[in-house]
Amino acid sequence: MNKQPVSRRKGPRSFDRDEAVKTAMHLFWRHGYEAVSINDLTRAIGIAPPSLYSAFGNKAGLFREALELYDGLPGALDGLTEAATLEDAISGLLHRAVEVITDPAREAGCMISTGMLEYGADHADIAASLSMRRSQMQSRIAETLNRWLDKKTADAKAFYLATVMQGMSVQARDGVARSDLKQMINEVLAGLRL
Repeated sequence: MNKQPVSRRKGPRSFDRDEAVKTAMHLFWRHGYEAVSINDLTRAIGIAPPSLYSAFGNKAGLFREALELYDGLPGALDGLTEAATLEDAISGLLHRAVEVITDPAREAGCMISTGMLEYGADHADIAASLSMRRSQMQSRIAETLNRWLDKKTADAKAFYLATVMQGMSVQARDGVARSDLKQMINEVLAGLRL
């Protein structure tokens, strides 16, 4: 009797899509879009490149889903509209931002602020998506400040605060201590002359 080895064809590896997006979110958040390769993603998720392409289309598709997941996380804007005074709104916003960007249970900084600081023309759509999210954050801040300030002043202060928060995010990524960032909030509040 001649026994020939039975060829066992491997089928596509199944994986938990939600966990894959969560894993990718952490990689993109930690390293930025450009620095994360398909190889990095497939190794971390535990799938082969064809499975990634089949599920998400490409790296950009996975990044977009990771951004959607990130958008649902607690953030600096949570509770902003509940402030009773202008100073409470601004102080609360900045303190929440510091708590979020230095939370040891999360990646340091903000994925939206640092996800793609430099990009080529082939990634303009991703850069535009990040820019849109930053603009939306700034608009939400301005809408809240408009309860106490005229539109022009609210828009200007919202731009200033969004810029400060993005800077704090970069500082947090560089390892600046939470206590140092909180101390900076006092300087920001003094500079706003509230």
